[in-house]
Amino acid sequence: MIETKIDWVVFDLGAVLIDWNPRYAYRKMARVLGHSSTDVEAKLDFFLHDVATGEWNSQMDAGVVFQTAIDRRAQEFPEWKKWLQMWRDEWPTMMRDAIGESVAVFEETVAARRAGKLKGVIALSNWEANTFKIAQARFPFLSDFDQRLISGEEKLIKPNPAFFKLLESRFGVQPRRSIFVDDLIKNTEVAASLGYEVHLYQNAAQLRQAFENRNVLDRKPS
Repeated sequence: MIETKIDWVVFDLGAVLIDWNPRYAYRKMARVLGHSSTDVEAKLDFFLHDVATGEWNSQMDAGVVFQTAIDRRAQEFPEWKKWLQMWRDEWPTMMRDAIGESVAVFEETVAARRAGKLKGVIALSNWEANTFKIAQARFPFLSDFDQRLISGEEKLIKPNPAFFKLLESRFGVQPRRSIFVDDLIKNTEVAASLGYEVHLYQNAAQLRQAFENRNVLDRKPS
């Protein structure tokens, strides 16, 4: 069986190319919060599981104004108001650094596109619109994407199939000629159901291997 050629590579950003974790901010601010480093870890487990949940954070990714989402949540959890406000005020601290090994694979992929091997390298990410501007200023490699769809700018979020359909209608992406990279299985499962080839990201070495296996990148000499 002849494999379909890959023409588009679609990358998630957070936890694939950029190391983002809210724990970084709260660990840094433990003293301000009046806790020891040990105590803040225990409180973080509850805070992230029951208060600042992924579902709540997705509101901002989908376009709800950051402060509005915080104020509404603080009404439900008034004892966590200070922590919730830090979600906005200390957000840059949550974004630690680029994941260097993965960015190296990304840059190789961009080089392959510039050499004519691919039609496009595209970002598809759940990210609040204003904080994405912070990321753009901090990480110049983000300008190397040919196109991007950012949830906060589009008012759509993964794993909504409509977000993937927008990728197709706006940029001419053909799912069966594309590989989609994401660290969350709920996103890769939806992409696969729509016809995309997918790679569930775990580390840069496996990512590069997947790209080699699909002839996106040339194999490195052994």
